[in-house]
Amino acid sequence: MSRNNNKTTLVTEKNSIMKSNDFSVAKLNQGLSLKQMQLLVFAILSTQKDGKTKFNKHEFQDQFEISKYNTANARKDVEKLFDLSFSTVDLENDYFDYLRVFQRMIYKNGVFSFKWTDDMIPHILELKQYNLTDLTLTSQFKSGFSWVLYDYLKGHYGNWFKEISKEALMRLFNVEDRVTYQRSTALFKTSVLDVAIKEINDYTELEVWYTEKRVGNKIVGFVLHWSTGKRKTIATDKQIKLLTEISEEVEKNMLEYLSVKNIEAARTYIIKIKKINLYLKNGMSVPEADKLIKESLEYYRMLEHLLENDGTKRDTSIYFNWLEEIE
Repeated sequence: MSRNNNKTTLVTEKNSIMKSNDFSVAKLNQGLSLKQMQLLVFAILSTQKDGKTKFNKHEFQDQFEISKYNTANARKDVEKLFDLSFSTVDLENDYFDYLRVFQRMIYKNGVFSFKWTDDMIPHILELKQYNLTDLTLTSQFKSGFSWVLYDYLKGHYGNWFKEISKEALMRLFNVEDRVTYQRSTALFKTSVLDVAIKEINDYTELEVWYTEKRVGNKIVGFVLHWSTGKRKTIATDKQIKLLTEISEEVEKNMLEYLSVKNIEAARTYIIKIKKINLYLKNGMSVPEADKLIKESLEYYRMLEHLLENDGTKRDTSIYFNWLEEIE
């Protein structure tokens, strides 16, 4: 049973990827740099979005706001990703399964092309059970540790705590060979675990914290706790476009509206539309956008009605026809 929090996170469907739970909890990100993790998930996004297994370098850079990325960088990252393997291990039941992720990866003239192995396809396509990751949220991560922990927690969907030894947690983050972390749990916490938790709490729908497991004065493990907030789909481009059009139309005809006899009513409607337009900067969900569109159109109609009363009328059918489409 999951635990809920009061956070509400706007998610973008077109920037979201699906992954099987096994895929999420596997040590697939082990040893990858932040950019390599980003390249991997962008390959998944490309495949899930339109079935294409190729994308331009600039699309990848734009998604994660990467300013410099040349052929040498691409070669290093592709070489690392090509070695990726994916494993499911259950030693208690005498079972393990290893598979490779990519069959082929090509980079030519700024274009990435790749081919997934057949065994990898069920973990990213035609999924019946999966977790959804919005790259708009995770692209804000500055640490690869945040990606690793976020994937791990999302892969344990339905749970709200997980007990894990310090050694196992260090292996999850691929820092088990760092002598300084072996000797100093405090340093491991401040440099790895706390960094990941802070970014997850700052940018995602999860709220994460932990308690320590001790033997005497020695920390031997952690209990990771997390809760999940509400996720709302962000307003569509079409909705945002209409709200922007209404605001711009009102701005363009501002002097006409303020010249009507009932200037106080005109000023009230103009202010209301301007306030609605300010919400666009903070983001809004699909239902919220629908509500604000209807309000904006009603205020716009009232402004036009004020003009009609003074003997002026314009063609507003483009806006009213659009409203009919969404109802």
